Amino acid sequence: MVSAWNAQGSDLRPARNTDLDGLIQDQSRRNSELVRQLTGLREEVDRLSAVGDEPNLAPQLDHFAATAGMTAVEGPAVTVTLSDAPASVAADGIDPDLLVVHQQDIQAVVNALWSGGAEAMTIQGQRVISTTGVKCVGNTVVLHGVPYAPPYAISAIGDPARLHAALASSEPIQIYQQYVKAYRLGYREEDVPKATFPAHEGALDLPNSRPLGG
Repeated sequence: MVSAWNAQGSDLRPARNTDLDGLIQDQSRRNSELVRQLTGLREEVDRLSAVGDEPNLAPQLDHFAATAGMTAVEGPAVTVTLSDAPASVAADGIDPDLLVVHQQDIQAVVNALWSGGAEAMTIQGQRVISTTGVKCVGNTVVLHGVPYAPPYAISAIGDPARLHAALASSEPIQIYQQYVKAYRLGYREEDVPKATFPAHEGALDLPNSRPLGG
């Protein structure tokens, strides 16, 4: 009663952000800014390290950098977009867990595209590298420390015909398609005649790894 009297119909904590989507967006922007700063510092380190006694190693280093996803790449691509079921479906008393895109659904698309000969890949515009992990946190997916809400866009550069064939023959994706029909989850494949993928931005440290033997 005291709180209600003092509030007089207003919020006693007006600065409090109770909007989960807003919190996710704020954190995403903050993480993206930190990633840009890190990328700039790493480029400066690479520039200063480029002056060495082994200039003949430059082509080999460039090759490894491209393979590791550290350089931008362009070419024809296929984009797969996954999205949650419409809110109207949830009103029918269906288990909410059946109506959302899960980590394994995104991973199934990623695996199928790699098997179809993908040369490079992005998820939500972030370059996928060998250490990229797809993690579900609540109703969001976290990539390289940045949370994203659906819809989820997975894009791969490669031969479009091979990529589409790999998606069609993937058993996990065939199972997902059953949920598309039953619960109206979203699934869309789209050809992109010319796509440009950025180089990977962010940390490359492996704090939990160690060399084998020796």
